[in-house]
Amino acid sequence: MIVVTGATGNVGRTLVRLLGEAEGQVSVTAVARHISDADVPPGVRALAGDLAEPDGLRGAFEGAQALFLLVAGERPYDILDVAKSAGVRKVVLLSSQGAGTRPEAYAHPRQFEAAVRESGLDWTILRSGGLDSNAFAWAESIRARRTAAAPFGDVGLPFVDPDDVAAVAAAVLRDDTHAGATYTLTGPAPTTPRARTAAIATALGEPVTFTEQTRAEAHELMARFMPLPVVEGTLALLGEPTAEERRVSPDVERVLGRAPGAFAAWAERNVVAFR
Repeated sequence: MIVVTGATGNVGRTLVRLLGEAEGQVSVTAVARHISDADVPPGVRALAGDLAEPDGLRGAFEGAQALFLLVAGERPYDILDVAKSAGVRKVVLLSSQGAGTRPEAYAHPRQFEAAVRESGLDWTILRSGGLDSNAFAWAESIRARRTAAAPFGDVGLPFVDPDDVAAVAAAVLRDDTHAGATYTLTGPAPTTPRARTAAIATALGEPVTFTEQTRAEAHELMARFMPLPVVEGTLALLGEPTAEERRVSPDVERVLGRAPGAFAAWAERNVVAFR
């Protein structure tokens, strides 16, 4: 059995579906704080669970061989101890590219990475770049006013399709040859906020106006829901990315045997969110 935490999220939902469709009749347990049978495909077990409360996860982990783990909560060592005692042998962690390029600002995922490496389990770490689905933050303003706003409008980063992250996770969870690997997951080319707005406009078949925020405006908005060190690190990454952060990683293609999908394709698939 494979346990997927964050099973209702942009990556987790697709991962649950892919594992359920995989050859070999993989048994899947989908875990999220708020989840029901209506949220998962037929044959998948849905269980409510919170990574902030590791002791409550024992029932979800019992009988599992592998665990897909998000960076959530503050007790990664306890989560992994519960998993080990329940019989889990492998963990695949969804981390952030910033854990490698800006460790001071991304201390939370770094802590999870350290716990995974020290767990005694077989492990693989997936360091995701920015997700294409971050554009959902524009959905309300695009639907209401056909506008999108972001800082650093002409700074490009190789954002990645969350479905590609899920596909890599599905492959790694089912293949033991990836043990001990740390993969950086990006899209096929850097895209700017202005270009991503244009791609959504093309998918809609209507113009969408892009407005560039100042750094201060973006900081104020982000500080409402993110810790200040993460806000600073994220703005630095978005506005002044390093060469490594701009680089297109070969790891999606290395694992999947195909190139990652472009943002325009993600926009086409998800255009209903912006109508």
